[in-house]
Amino acid sequence: MSVRPDNRLDDAPMVPVTCRACGAKVLARKSSWQQTSVQWSADAAQRCPQRRDSEALAAHGRKTVFLSCSELSESIVEAVRAGRLSIVDETVDVAP
Repeated sequence: MSVRPDNRLDDAPMVPVTCRACGAKVLARKSSWQQTSVQWSADAAQRCPQRRDSEALAAHGRKTVFLSCSELSESIVEAVRAGRLSIVDETVDVAP
């Protein structure tokens, strides 16, 4: 049995988005208003205060999971509204 290639990024590749608060540059893709994929570089992870704080807590033995940065989430929504980032499954004309 062969492995099927993952071609989800062929039609809508990840695009650069810069956080308006800290300047972290990530790659993002929106499949829908509810689902966003973000690829962090080492530099972006160091720039983001919310991500750094989460990692600092984990370093002190606390169990933490970094789910998202609120400022970056807003920057991604702004990128969609400005037309710099498209939504793959755009079924609604207005953001929630």
